[in-house]
Amino acid sequence: MVIKYINKGLGLLGYRLVNLKRREMPQDFEEEFLAIYEKCAPFTMTSPERMYATYLSTRYILENDIDGDFIECGVWKGGSVLVMIYTLIAKGITNRRIFLYDTFEGMIEPTENDIDLYGKSAYKKWKKYLRKDKNLWCYASLEEVKNNIGAASYPQDKIHFIRGKVEETIPNAVNHERIALLRLDTDWYASSYHELKYLYPKLVRGGILLLDDYGFWEGQRKATDQYFSENNIKPFLIRIDYSGRMVLKI
Repeated sequence: MVIKYINKGLGLLGYRLVNLKRREMPQDFEEEFLAIYEKCAPFTMTSPERMYATYLSTRYILENDIDGDFIECGVWKGGSVLVMIYTLIAKGITNRRIFLYDTFEGMIEPTENDIDLYGKSAYKKWKKYLRKDKNLWCYASLEEVKNNIGAASYPQDKIHFIRGKVEETIPNAVNHERIALLRLDTDWYASSYHELKYLYPKLVRGGILLLDDYGFWEGQRKATDQYFSENNIKPFLIRIDYSGRMVLKI
């Protein structure tokens, strides 16, 4: 706030103070998003561009009265869903239901389909971090995630945590009727295909699909391309950055 008022005066002289935390951020990012991002950044590995896409998607859904729930598969520490939550709060909305699917035990075992952008199999890294009751790769306990998200003070009865492999919890845990925003970030082929198979049909017209790892993990890309091909769907797959993609369902 102080910097904002100082910049009003300095602007007359052709100068501007810059928050060093933000100097590498694209210049067209709104102040509202930057404030939200700073609160969420400690809890995500997602790029600012993909976080911004989540912010814009949430705004779009609210501004166009797109009905439905907000769903995220692959939560880690909650950074991306916090972008949704803080944006909802900023717009005065606290009645949207949010469903969060995760093992809360780290990454599940990858298959031969799960190869990264550089041709490396995910299995070796997964095996390295495997422990008796969890995998330390992308590990965040349910308690930690609840604490992180709880700090936003969104109504807790609107936030639902579904623990377990998505192949076991979807669609049995919840019968979703209408989905407005569907964010998929479980990386692997099997989980991504399962999520699309059961959740994309519930994404309403005008709803948004966010794919966090289409460009980085071959598994999510293969699952996405296969699902759309099998169902004769030809979406406009919008590039967010080297990894993220977005689809507006029409």
